[in-house]
Amino acid sequence: MRLCWCRVCQYLGAGNATVNVVFPSNAITIEGELRDYQCVAASGNRMHRRFCPSCGTQLFSESEARPHLIIVRNGSLDDTALLTPGATIWTADAPDWAWIDAALPQHAGQPPPTS
Repeated sequence: MRLCWCRVCQYLGAGNATVNVVFPSNAITIEGELRDYQCVAASGNRMHRRFCPSCGTQLFSESEARPHLIIVRNGSLDDTALLTPGATIWTADAPDWAWIDAALPQHAGQPPPTS
């Protein structure tokens, strides 16, 4: 689980960081209709941000650069206590008022790839 302060995540998180859990793409099953918003992230990677077409809830993101991973919005999980945050990323984009847990590893931008 990571907290992300990139500008796109701040839009998705109503001005705050998003809370995301990274899973292997083949470890989860997705059912139901989704909509896809594509954009180029600050990392330069093309991202697919998927959301529910009925309610607009952001569900997950996928990077074309890392197709073996899926980044799931923690709030969309039935068990939001599955993990605890392990890092904060894109801290350079966080506003001055942002609270960033000093006990967590921090990355100013895109962290090294998750295996």
